Amino acid sequence: MKLIAAFLFLIISSSFCKAQTELLPVDEQGKFIYYELVEAKDLLKDQFKERVSSFLKRPVKDLKLKTVQGDTVFVATGKLVINKTVLVMSHPSGEILYHFQAEAKEGKYRFWLTDFNFVPYQRDRYGNFVATTSKGIPLENSPGKLNSSQWKEYQAQTAKYASQLAKEFKNHIASAATLVIPVKEKTIVKKEW
Repeated sequence: MKLIAAFLFLIISSSFCKAQTELLPVDEQGKFIYYELVEAKDLLKDQFKERVSSFLKRPVKDLKLKTVQGDTVFVATGKLVINKTVLVMSHPSGEILYHFQAEAKEGKYRFWLTDFNFVPYQRDRYGNFVATTSKGIPLENSPGKLNSSQWKEYQAQTAKYASQLAKEFKNHIASAATLVIPVKEKTIVKKEW
């Protein structure tokens, strides 16, 4: 009897304990945002421009350069695929579209991710997962009671992805060696006629 009571106590207490999930902060317009300001005393504007360009041109195509304003403002768009896992099987349930912006001044730079929109997926007639609409649902909107736990999971996965992307970006800016492309020397071949 004591064993059953202890087992029930553990089950009930575990239902009250929820994992702490870090969500993104909200800006003054009510949108989720991931913002960071980084001090970089030895980083020049030209170096920043080269390093951001090389970060956006990585083989991993989760960010695409949209515009460059001036010589130190970069705007890009990105996409994150959200996977839903049931037991062992995993399939994409949607994608999160977002905007990435980076700016630099002498001795510091800042970047942020914002405008997170969720686009749900569904299977097409060939069995592929495709987007159901072209326009996304803002991630800060709360759905009805039926989808609230799933929506919180989307928000948690987005926050985790944003912090991971920020870590990669800061590491790339801090440790990226400037890419020096060696110039081939022109050899002049003289042949006597």
